[in-house]
Amino acid sequence: MNNAIEVYNLTKYYGDLLAVDHIFFEVQRGEVFGFLGPNGAGKTTTQRMLTTLLEPTEGQIIIHGHDLARESYPVKRQMGLVPEESNVYTELTAWDNLMFTAQLYRVPRSERATRARELLETFGLWEKRNVKVENFSKGMRRRLSIAMAIIHKPTLLFLDEPTPGLDAQSARAIRDLIRQLNAEGTTIFLTTHQIEEANQLCDRVAIINHGRIAAIDTPERLKAA
Repeated sequence: MNNAIEVYNLTKYYGDLLAVDHIFFEVQRGEVFGFLGPNGAGKTTTQRMLTTLLEPTEGQIIIHGHDLARESYPVKRQMGLVPEESNVYTELTAWDNLMFTAQLYRVPRSERATRARELLETFGLWEKRNVKVENFSKGMRRRLSIAMAIIHKPTLLFLDEPTPGLDAQSARAIRDLIRQLNAEGTTIFLTTHQIEEANQLCDRVAIINHGRIAAIDTPERLKAA
């Protein structure tokens, strides 16, 4: 089984509004899969359905061989999510954010501190571990939110618009981290409206517009077309 995600006829209505229109796609294990489209195209709605935050109106989602509607628990244990707005607790320190998240993900007590230190060092935040996050820049909060999403070593990571609003140096650091995580074997589902970001990072890209998949291919072929 080479697919991390399989989506069949996925559909979402909000009342009479059709936000996601009967889409089909698959994400292969070990790839960076880009989900590209303008604001309001259905990107975030699709990702919220893939991560169990939103229930589909119709369709089926298979993640690592599990039907998400019937077997969500084993799937959730294998995934990490970085939402568009950083989900860090600003009143806590960076260290306490990671420890709290590790508990939520049931990381064994004996491993929490080691993993937290490794991540903070990797993400350039070790020196700031005891600083409250309310004093962090947007780029530092984004790096911390990614660290929180991967402390349980997920095999599948969802990233929703990870770099907009960041300075060039922070955006470059986030992209380097995405490449590193993928090189270590993590499958990544990247939602973005930046075609250049998709071009730099993704093995394949799905373009969604008005809730429909317009094309799925490599960035090179999409640009050529």
